[in-house]
Amino acid sequence: MPPTAPAQSSTQRRRKTSASRRDDEAPIIPILARKVREVEAKAQRGKLGPTNRVKFQVIAFLVREERARVKADTAVTDAARSELLKRLDGVATILAKTAARDTSLIQLLEVDQATSPVARRMRRDWLLESGADLPPDELIITDAPPAAAQVVPAALAQRQVIPPQVEARREANPFLAPDLNARVQKETPRRRLDGWELMGPLYKAFETGAGGAAASMDLPPVPEFDRLSPKNLEVMPHQSRFLEAVRSGHRSFLLADEPGLGKTAESVLAASVAGAYPLLAVVPNVVKMNWAREVERWTPQRRATVIHGDGEDIDAFADVFIVNYEILDRHLSWLSDLGLKGMVVDEAHFIKNLSSQRSQNVLALAGRIREQVRDPLLLALTGTPLINDVEDFDAIWRFLGWTTGEKPGPELMARLDETGLTPADKAFYPEARNAVISMGIVRRKKKDVAADLPDKLIADLPVELDDEFGRSIRQAERELGERLAQKYRRIIEARGDRGLAFGEIDEDIVRLVAHGELEESKAAGTGSENVFTMVRKIGQAKALLAADYAVQLQRSVGKVVFFAKHIDVMDAAENHFAGAGLKTVSLRGDQTTIARQQAIDEFNNDPKVGIAVCSLTAAGVGVNMQASSNVVLAELSWTAAEQTQAIDRVHRIGQDEPVTAWRIIAAHTIDTKIAELIDSKQGLAQRALDGEAVDPQSSDSVQLSALMHLTRRALGAD
Repeated sequence: MPPTAPAQSSTQRRRKTSASRRDDEAPIIPILARKVREVEAKAQRGKLGPTNRVKFQVIAFLVREERARVKADTAVTDAARSELLKRLDGVATILAKTAARDTSLIQLLEVDQATSPVARRMRRDWLLESGADLPPDELIITDAPPAAAQVVPAALAQRQVIPPQVEARREANPFLAPDLNARVQKETPRRRLDGWELMGPLYKAFETGAGGAAASMDLPPVPEFDRLSPKNLEVMPHQSRFLEAVRSGHRSFLLADEPGLGKTAESVLAASVAGAYPLLAVVPNVVKMNWAREVERWTPQRRATVIHGDGEDIDAFADVFIVNYEILDRHLSWLSDLGLKGMVVDEAHFIKNLSSQRSQNVLALAGRIREQVRDPLLLALTGTPLINDVEDFDAIWRFLGWTTGEKPGPELMARLDETGLTPADKAFYPEARNAVISMGIVRRKKKDVAADLPDKLIADLPVELDDEFGRSIRQAERELGERLAQKYRRIIEARGDRGLAFGEIDEDIVRLVAHGELEESKAAGTGSENVFTMVRKIGQAKALLAADYAVQLQRSVGKVVFFAKHIDVMDAAENHFAGAGLKTVSLRGDQTTIARQQAIDEFNNDPKVGIAVCSLTAAGVGVNMQASSNVVLAELSWTAAEQTQAIDRVHRIGQDEPVTAWRIIAAHTIDTKIAELIDSKQGLAQRALDGEAVDPQSSDSVQLSALMHLTRRALGAD
């Protein structure tokens, strides 16, 4: 053996002995060093979730506590004290770097932060792991009773509005009807798992996919009879199974079906089955009008009202109240006192950031509903409950009442307790995941329910243009209609009414006036206000709403094809996608053949490309984009064929999923009529090809028919 070998071994032994002696003097330090590395690694992958934020708090608290103990311990030599303090400084340095990465952690460094029951339990467990002897009062940690939820924080008190109709409702019924079945607060019994930190293991169970099965609860079979569908509508089998679960008494769901499977209709019908009225739907602005339409379609016996601005025009006696996230803050006060029996949060991943006011508003309202009603209907709808991290579940689980953020709620705790396992058991994780799923997670993909779906579906999403631009568009429509009506009246006056009954419209003259306007518009181009410039302005006004919906859709289903007619709409959409961090390709009329094919190949083959932004005219033919099964039509075409060609870029041989085209339509504008006309022309074409009789007006173009509609409407006949 070389003579240096024993010397090296001796040095290593001395180092190990020295480190062991230091650990004996401060056994908590190795534990803190290990825990802080865990937190640091998590922070490097994104913002920290609740469990690791608590870890951060406890580490900072124990570092301060241990530093004070080491400085005061007279039994420790100066050299050992210096070494221990140096090691504690190393832990503190990592804490500081982590806080610099996520500045919201800085407030957690305050001395009094590690005082929650979860933090105190974590501190106790680490100290016990280090071999510390703790007094009895630190071994037993009880949870303080939850404070009543404060729905309207002081910062928002001045912003609260009370719509006049709400005052009328209160005067009509000044007393909120008591819920005789309201939950009685009982003392929660002690459970076997009460001493365990459980939120981390629950997240881990989902992060690792413990058990491997799909995250969807068992649902009842399809009922023999459809008792719910109104006339001319039919509930699909996968929707029926969900509604049977509601009928059986289940009341809280994370409905995570892919877009296109009818989550809105399911929610509307679930409220009817559960009798959960008044119902509040908190939704993105782009789908407010669609929610109102779905309530009318599926539950025509119920009234829906959409809240805009300060709510001056709402129907306070409605059954369903629909509000977008952005204005919820000013309506918290009266909504919390309305006696809501149910609440739906659409695109529920919008509330994942617990520090946002949006999330706090939703959670406060849900807390108030649970206080007032026993088993309210609570639905979180999102195709993407997880965006960055498994702890994105946190806010949704809190909304549904499954957890408090610090620990499972009583019902989930009971289900975990029934497993007979603890987080120390490997078998706990699949059982814990199944327990959470059984609370109400429902997840179906298009391919799972393909037999229920048509192979191609066009879904209209009406949007409200309620800004100044939208109001100017509607005013321009009225002015154009009145101009057409005046031309009609002048012709009638010049020739005489020729026997027209009172209020009767001469369709030939209407067509003549509309045709003249159409020819003038074509000759004038874009230099004057006409039907073409009006439709273009509508497209510009819808651009960001359509782009925002495409972003939500892409996060839910993957690749999306976005069609627009005008370059400025495509440009606005691409800027919005870039701001959302999405990689896109573009197909435009000015591209070379090589550049065009490269964009198509990149969209179909590169998983990082999320959206293809396409010109409705330039990319409507000769393009294969079947890597996607979802199309967003931001602007309407003037022909049914152009719309069909665009959708058929993804609805092609080789497509193995049903295709959904999401058509963005500006409500209360000519856009709505154009959509109807396109559909009617498509139906006429199909009937003609099948050999059936064709309406004499089928040869009218969509532009001409739209102008005739404006004329009739101005004359009070349409």
